[in-house]
Amino acid sequence: MNATDFSSLKLHPNLLKNLTILGYDLMTPIQKLSLPVILSGKDVIGQGKTGSGKTVAFGLGLLQKLDVKLFKLQSIVLCPTRELANQVAVEIQKLARVINNIKVVVLCGGMSFGLQIDSLRHGVHVVVGTPGRIEEHLRKGTLKLSYINTLVLDEADRMLDMGFQESVDNIIETMPTNRQTLLFSATCLDTITNITQRVMRSPIMVKVPLINERSTIKQYFYKINTDNERMMALRLLLAKYKPESSLVFCNTKRDAQKVANELVYYGFYALAIHGDLDQRERDQALIRFSNKSVSILVATDVAARGLDIDSLDMVINFDIAHDDQVHIHRIGRTGRAGHFGIACTLYSNRETYKLDTLKLGTGDDIILDSLPSKHYLNNPIKKPSMITLKIDGGKKHKLRPGDIVGGLTGKKKEITFNQIGKINVLSQWSYVAVNSNFVKTALKKIRYDKLKGRSFKVRILS
Repeated sequence: MNATDFSSLKLHPNLLKNLTILGYDLMTPIQKLSLPVILSGKDVIGQGKTGSGKTVAFGLGLLQKLDVKLFKLQSIVLCPTRELANQVAVEIQKLARVINNIKVVVLCGGMSFGLQIDSLRHGVHVVVGTPGRIEEHLRKGTLKLSYINTLVLDEADRMLDMGFQESVDNIIETMPTNRQTLLFSATCLDTITNITQRVMRSPIMVKVPLINERSTIKQYFYKINTDNERMMALRLLLAKYKPESSLVFCNTKRDAQKVANELVYYGFYALAIHGDLDQRERDQALIRFSNKSVSILVATDVAARGLDIDSLDMVINFDIAHDDQVHIHRIGRTGRAGHFGIACTLYSNRETYKLDTLKLGTGDDIILDSLPSKHYLNNPIKKPSMITLKIDGGKKHKLRPGDIVGGLTGKKKEITFNQIGKINVLSQWSYVAVNSNFVKTALKKIRYDKLKGRSFKVRILS
């Protein structure tokens, strides 16, 4: 038996069987290092970037010890952002689909407090959420943590960076001390020493070398003479490489929106995500980017935290990062799972001094390159292959992803499963990505052929 096989672990047979069905046969480095320790019941501090597989590691750990017959909250996962909390909850639900009657609830801001109270009233096993909203539930007495046996702090470094220290402390004070605590961080563990010393018991530290994880990333640095040249440089890089999905980082919310607007003006398919957007706008931007109906997402570091996008081709630092750890986290979003990725950074004369810091932080050679020729701007801009449809029906209308797939494919098979992309079912609305060549057919089928016997309003999201 291979030591990297999940079958080498002492997991419930149903969990192992489900892992095989999901295609999770071999453990990633962070899983191989952390899972045996997690399953032994010890506290764990783990360092691994987004996409390294840490969610599966702590998800399996909390599911292994879960008592389904005890309809009490037993595990809680704290995340810095709503986006990450939703993604973690989906992954845990996937891992837990072989366990009957398990209930996972997401508690985040920007969502109906009343609906969350209703979900908690009917019993829950696992809660995933942001510190602010969970603290609010504790204050109002709608959440009890007296049966918690597993606490997970995911992206702990960013939670502290975002000012959640006091909320996290208040939450931890209300739960049993004889719990297991699992803490994961994407960047340097030194930044979280204070919290680990206070809330953990003799933790075991596991760390995946960042340089190995970045071996499939090619880094390029481009010098610009003035800040006014940044937009031209960005256009040239996008025109040359034509990435199917690329993440552009800006240091401020204002710049993120401005850059996205200018890219759209020049014909690119781009959206911005930052703290000034409301929850609906954030949700829609993330959905359209993750389902490949928008190819460029312009983001700030905080807004991009927790993004879990498969096969991200390219990262571009429109603004150079403030420090090497932020730079490492940015570029680590491409080149994942063995895929090749490109990371490009723009810098000006006054920022040249930062290059040595970045080189020391990443351990990589800095490749200084010349900007592509302007003749690339003559090339046609590649349109995304998918288009997102917004359906005016969601979980409150008992709509499920399977209902949408069934309604689109139907008996006539005018649309096949391969022409349908990601489906996101929220409380009031649902979003489905459809191949652009079949959009008219999809609109017609939803409007007139009905889903679950009902007609729903539907429109193209743009």
